[in-house]
Amino acid sequence: MTNHPEFMEYPGNAGRAEGYLLPSEEPVQLIAADGSATGNDGYKEPYQLPGPATLVEGYGRLVMGRRVNEQANALVRQGRMAVYPSSTGQEACQVAADMSLRGSDWLFPTYRDTVAILGRGVDPMEAFESLRGDWHSGFDPHQYNTGLPTTPLATQLLHAVGVAHAAKLRGEDTVVLTLCGDGASSEGDFHEALNFAAVFHVPVVFLIQNNQYAISVPLIRQSVAPSLAHKAVGYGMPGERVDGNDLAALLAVVGHAVERARNGGGPSLVEAHTYRMESHTNADDATRYRTAAEVAQWVPKDPLLRLQKYLHDAGHLAPADSERFAADAEAVAKTLRDGLNTETVPDPAELFSFVYSEPTPQLREQARLLADELAAGQSLEGALR
Repeated sequence: MTNHPEFMEYPGNAGRAEGYLLPSEEPVQLIAADGSATGNDGYKEPYQLPGPATLVEGYGRLVMGRRVNEQANALVRQGRMAVYPSSTGQEACQVAADMSLRGSDWLFPTYRDTVAILGRGVDPMEAFESLRGDWHSGFDPHQYNTGLPTTPLATQLLHAVGVAHAAKLRGEDTVVLTLCGDGASSEGDFHEALNFAAVFHVPVVFLIQNNQYAISVPLIRQSVAPSLAHKAVGYGMPGERVDGNDLAALLAVVGHAVERARNGGGPSLVEAHTYRMESHTNADDATRYRTAAEVAQWVPKDPLLRLQKYLHDAGHLAPADSERFAADAEAVAKTLRDGLNTETVPDPAELFSFVYSEPTPQLREQARLLADELAAGQSLEGALR
């Protein structure tokens, strides 16, 4: 048995053997790739298929996410964004993360999780501002209880654990969910975050979007563990595997982990098995390290088409719903087109405005030097006219 005293104090752990920490032998799946319900036999928890209303809401969010990815990819090709890490094919992980949290909870995303950021209520232009190459992050994390997406791998995990630890110390019922990729599980920050979270028994859920590649490095070159979810055992927290293209299963598994954390059960690690259908970013050529045949195997597993088929066959998806979801998604796409097609006029002086709350002497000197150079340039331009 575990030697952590709080493990047995949590009612949901009563009578459970150490094997509870191990993930199910197969990833949890409630809706198969062909849109049929699969049941929940063979899993360590009796995960239940979410109700029709929840799944219809989730489907609408998937429609939105897919349209946003399509529009963002188009804007990159038009030169309106500097870079875009597409999440086409793995939107269900982000949708499930949003739907499993309350507004008072916190989400810490990765740079690929724009769909999740929008799902937290962030204005589309604020969410995409940094991707166009502007200097600022785009939105206030405290307004949306959502961390800023940053490029360094796994650093957001430490931030998530810190917020969760603070919430526990304050006696709040806040849960923190943090997303990461399979590549992040190879980082030292991943170990530090999970170890701290387990030792201090904080209410945080780690959701790994295992999309099979860390840029060009396949999973087999990163880890030979039975699964990434198995890594949870070494930290004394439960791990679970789930079909990352099955929104129903994600809602059940992630939702269970979130409520477990909220009720004092401590941290959990969830590994979602999905696939990155597009290149790592627009600067990447995925054909150099994977074949078209490999990508084609994942096309029938599309999370959007899978849920659409299930809802249609079950009679839960009305034509009016589909029309409304498509219209809402197109409205957001138009917002992005209009906003990102508007040229911005940067103010170089703002480079120094938000580095320190009180500028240092060196920073003031650098600001003066830049101001002098800009003034000299303007004088020269005026003289040449």
